[in-house]
Amino acid sequence: MRLVGTLQLALLLALTSWATGLNIPLEVEQLPTIVTYTTGPIIALPFDPTVKIKCKAKGNPTPEYRWTKDGEDFIPPHITTNKTDPTGGTVVLLNKHLINFQGKYRCYAFNKLGTAMTEEIELIAPSVPKFPKEGHPPIAVNEGEPFTLHCNPPEGVAPRQIYWMSLGLQHIKQDDRVSMGIDGNLYFSNALQKDSRKDYCCFAAFQRIRTIVQKDAMAVVVKSCRFTKLSAWLDLRRPSLLLPSGVQTVKVLLKGETLKLECIPEGYPTPMVKWMKMGDKMAPRNKVDRHGKLLTISAVEERDGGKYMCTAENSAGEAVHYFDVIVEEQPKWLTEPPQGQLTVIGSDVHIKCSVTGKPPPDITWRRNGELFRGERVLDDTVVIHNATPEDSAVYQCDASNVHGSILANINIMVMNMAPRILTRDYQDYAVVLGGDITMNCSAFGSPLPEVSWSKYETPGPIEGDRFSQNGSLQIIIAEKRDSGKYVCVASNREGKSSIAAMDTCFDIFRYVLDDGMLQIMNVNLSDQGIYTCIARTSLDEDNATALLTILEFIVEYEESQWEPGRWKEQQKVPGNQATAELALHGHLNYQFRVYAVNAVGPGPPSEPTEGYKTPPAAPDRNPENIKIQGHLPHQMDISWEPLLPIEHNGPGLEYKVSYRKLGVEDVWTEHLVKRHSFVVRNTSTFVPYEIKIQSRNSHGKGPDPKVVTGYSGEDVPTAAPRDVAVEVFNTTVLRVSWTPAPPATVRGHLGGYDVQWFRKRSLLNPNKVLDERQSMSFPGKRTHAIVPGLKPFSEYRLTVNVFNKKGNGPYSDPVTFNTPEGVPAQVPILTASNAQKDTILLVWGPPLETNGILTGYLLQYHLFDEPTLEVVDSQEINITKADTTQWRLRGLEEGRLYRFHLSACTRAGCGPPLAQETAEGQRSDFSTQGWFIGTMCAVALLTLVVLMACFVRRNKGGKYAVKEKEDLHPDVESRGMNDDTSCEYSDSEEKPLKGRGLCSLNDDDTVGDSISRDSLVDYADGGGEFDEDGSFIGEYSESKHGGSGSAPSGPGPVTA
Repeated sequence: MRLVGTLQLALLLALTSWATGLNIPLEVEQLPTIVTYTTGPIIALPFDPTVKIKCKAKGNPTPEYRWTKDGEDFIPPHITTNKTDPTGGTVVLLNKHLINFQGKYRCYAFNKLGTAMTEEIELIAPSVPKFPKEGHPPIAVNEGEPFTLHCNPPEGVAPRQIYWMSLGLQHIKQDDRVSMGIDGNLYFSNALQKDSRKDYCCFAAFQRIRTIVQKDAMAVVVKSCRFTKLSAWLDLRRPSLLLPSGVQTVKVLLKGETLKLECIPEGYPTPMVKWMKMGDKMAPRNKVDRHGKLLTISAVEERDGGKYMCTAENSAGEAVHYFDVIVEEQPKWLTEPPQGQLTVIGSDVHIKCSVTGKPPPDITWRRNGELFRGERVLDDTVVIHNATPEDSAVYQCDASNVHGSILANINIMVMNMAPRILTRDYQDYAVVLGGDITMNCSAFGSPLPEVSWSKYETPGPIEGDRFSQNGSLQIIIAEKRDSGKYVCVASNREGKSSIAAMDTCFDIFRYVLDDGMLQIMNVNLSDQGIYTCIARTSLDEDNATALLTILEFIVEYEESQWEPGRWKEQQKVPGNQATAELALHGHLNYQFRVYAVNAVGPGPPSEPTEGYKTPPAAPDRNPENIKIQGHLPHQMDISWEPLLPIEHNGPGLEYKVSYRKLGVEDVWTEHLVKRHSFVVRNTSTFVPYEIKIQSRNSHGKGPDPKVVTGYSGEDVPTAAPRDVAVEVFNTTVLRVSWTPAPPATVRGHLGGYDVQWFRKRSLLNPNKVLDERQSMSFPGKRTHAIVPGLKPFSEYRLTVNVFNKKGNGPYSDPVTFNTPEGVPAQVPILTASNAQKDTILLVWGPPLETNGILTGYLLQYHLFDEPTLEVVDSQEINITKADTTQWRLRGLEEGRLYRFHLSACTRAGCGPPLAQETAEGQRSDFSTQGWFIGTMCAVALLTLVVLMACFVRRNKGGKYAVKEKEDLHPDVESRGMNDDTSCEYSDSEEKPLKGRGLCSLNDDDTVGDSISRDSLVDYADGGGEFDEDGSFIGEYSESKHGGSGSAPSGPGPVTA
C-alpha cells in the first residue's frame, strides 16, 4: 500500500474511560434504527407458557411500531412496554393459541422521518409428534433375501434421533449386514435365521421437547428348510442397492453444511461398499461411517461438488451408484452490509448492495418499507443525484435466492446543520506536573465541523510540540503554566459553537499507598517491572509479587466519510514503543484511538484524537479477482472486484481495461469504465486474450497491473472423434477408443466425451428390432473409456461425441458390434415331487434370460449325513437337450437327505444354480398305501386291453411301432417285473422302431417339454394324441445303474 500520510501518535498510558464515537447524537432528529430483534425461525415448544417476539429501535422522534403477518397487517394481542421506551415492546403470544399464530412476521419501526424494518421472523408451532396407529402383519422373508423395516418417523422439533430397539429396550445390533439409513429405516442386506423376532420397534426421540415416541412392534419371520443352518448353504447373489434407487442421484446442499451420501447394498455374501470421487481426490475432511455405507464431508465448499460413486462388491459381482453433488450458497454480503450516510444538501449519494450467492441473488429495493423502483435503481445500486432533505429515508436492500435472504436498513440523512458541541461546558480537568492530559470537545454538524482550541488569556491558536489537536486537546508533559481556562470552537459553513474547559496542574507524588493498595499515577513506560508486596507481623512475614508490563498497543481508526462511527484495527505496536507510523488512504477524515493489552486482557481505549484529513492521491492498488467469461460465442465478459470506497484515495475513480489477443497482437485496446465489468464484442470464438485492469482517479493512476489470460466465448464443437474402435472384454463390458477431435474444433474448454450405445436386437431373436439406448459421460481429456452394463448375445451400435460447456458436438460414425454369449440366468423354479423310496421327479422352468443359445442343464445332487450335515456322496448329470424341463432320478437311498442343484447352460458355460432339498414328507413309502395298490391294478388291466387292441389293428395290415412309458412309481414287486421288460417292440426286424431307447444316460435322456406325450398320430383315426392318463402304449426301459436317472420322453417318428 502506498504511504499516503503518516501520523505520529503518542500512546496514552494513563487510565481512561470508554468513549464511543457518535455519528448522529440522539438529541438531533434522525431516522429509526433497528437496535435488536428476534431472529427466526422461532420454534414454540409445548412447555413454554408464552412466546415473545422482540423488536427494539432508536431514533428521534422515538419510533413507533407496527407488525405484519404473512404480508398482512397484524395487531398483536399483547405488547409489553418499558419506561425508557414506552412505544416499543415485545409481542407476547400465549401457548394455547399458538397454532393460530403460525406464520412469518415482520416488525416496522417508524417516525415522521422514515421507517425501518426487520427480516421476516418465522414462528413455528409444531404439534406433538406421534406415530399413527396401524397394524403390522408379520414380514415373511426367505433366508438369504434382503428386506427392509420401515420406520416413517413423524416430523417434529429438530434435532430428531432414530433408534431401533426391542420391547425390552435392547438396541438392535447393527453391522455390515444390518444398518439403519438416514431415512430411519432398518435395512437387511440378507436375512438370517437369527433375524426372526416379534419385537422390532422404531423409536423417535425429540430432545428439545423431551419426547420419545414408539412405533408399534413389527415381527419378522425368516423362512428356511430345517437343515439350512450354515451360511455356506445360501446361494451367491450379485449385489444391488436397497438405497438409493436408480442409477444416479442429484444432491444439492448449501456451503458449510455436512454432505451425507449413503449406499446400502443387498446380496450374499454381504457386499462391502467403497467410495470415490470421479476425476478428483476426495476432500481430506471425508469420513466413512456405518460400516462404509455412509460418506460424510463436513463444512462442504464449492470444490467439494462433482460426481461421486459408491461401489458395492462381493464375490458374485458389483453394483454402482452415482451422486451428482451441487454446492450452492445462500445470499451473503461480499464485504459487509451497506452503511448509513450523512451528507449535505446537493451532494450525490450512492448506495451499493454488494452480495453474492449461488444461484445469484435477486435484489429488491425498498424505501421506508415500500417497494422502490425507477431510474434511480440500477440493479444493485441506488443513485441519488443532487440530494435534497426529502431524499432522507431508510432504504432497504433485500437480497434473496432459493436458499434464503438477507436484509440491510441503510439510513440516508440529507441535512445542513450548524455545529453542536456534545461535551459539557466548563468541564474541570486535573493533572500532575509532568503528566499528560486530554480535554474533550466532541461536536456534531453537517457538514462535519472543524474544531479549534485557544487559551482564554492568550489570543490566537495554541501552538507547540506539547500540544496536539484532533477535536480534543492533548497536553503532553504538563507544566504549571498550562493551568487555566481553555475554549473549544466548532465551526462549519452553517455556523459555530464553543465551550470552555478548566485545567489545573498539581505537583504530587506519583505513588500512593492506600489500605494495602498501591496506585501509580501518570503511568509511563519506566513503571514496567516486578513489584513485591511484603506483609509483616511480630511473628512472621509473607510476600507476593505482581508483574506490570504492557504486551502491546492496538491503534484503531474511524473515518467519517464512508463508515462513520465504526472503529477498526489499524496496527499493532509492541509494548515497549510509544509511537507508530501509520499507512493511510487518501482523501479521508481519520480519527484514532489506542488501547493497551497486558496478560489479563485489553484495557479501555483512549479518547479519540482530533480529526486528521489525508490529502488525495492516486489509487494504491488495482482490482483483484478478475474473471473472464464468455456467455456468448462472439463476446468476452470481463468482471472484477471493485476497490472499496476508502481505497479510492480521491475523486473520479475509474478503471482502464486493456486487452489484446495472446501471441497475435502487440497493441493493447483500451477502454475507461466506471463500473466493475466490461464486455468485448465481435470476438472470434474461444480465442485466448491477455487482459489487464488499472485503477485511476483525478490525481493519477495506480501501480502497473498484472496481466491475466482468459478466453472469449465458447460455442458447440464442430467435429466428432475419429477412428472409433470397440474391444469387447466379455458379455457385459467393452473398451471403446477413439482419436480426439482436433482442438480447434472443440471451440471451448474440453468438458469430456459422451459415449452412446443402443441395443439393436438380440441374436436369439434377430427379427425383433429393439431400441434400448444408454449413454455415459467421461470428463476430461481422454482417448478411451470402459463401458459396462451391456447385455450378452446382442447386436449394438455405438457413437462418441465431444462436449464443452456450450453443449455436445456431432456424433462419430457409428460402430456396430456383437456381444458374445453369456451364461444363463438362474432357473426360476425347481420342484421335487412324486418321491418314492428310491426315485424322485424334478420339474423346473427354463431361465428367463438365456443370454445365448441354451444347450442343456447341469444337475448335481448331494447325499448328506443328517446328524452332521456332511456331504457323503455327490453325483452330476449333464442334460443335453435344451427343451427338457423335468427329470426323474432313480437309485436314491430311502429316507436320506438330498440336496439338488440345477443350472442352465449355454456354450459359454452354466449359470448360477437353484437349489432344492428333499423334505421329510417326501421320503414316505407310498407303496404301502392301499389306494396306491388299487390304482396300479386298474392301470395294469387298462394296459392289457390297449395291447390287445393294438394287435388286432396290426392283424388288419397296419405296421407300426409302439412306445410306452410309465411315470407311476411301482412297488418292489412291480419294479422287479419292469427290470425284465425288453426295451423295444417291433412287428418286423426289417422295420425297427425309430423311437429313442432310454436304457442309458446319454444325449437322448431328455424331455421335450414340461408335459410328456405318447404319440399315435400316424395311426389314430382322428389325428389326436393320448396323454399320460389316457395311454400307456409305448416302450418301457429303465437304467439298471445305481444313481442314474431317466426322463420320460416322447417317441420318435415311426415308419409303417
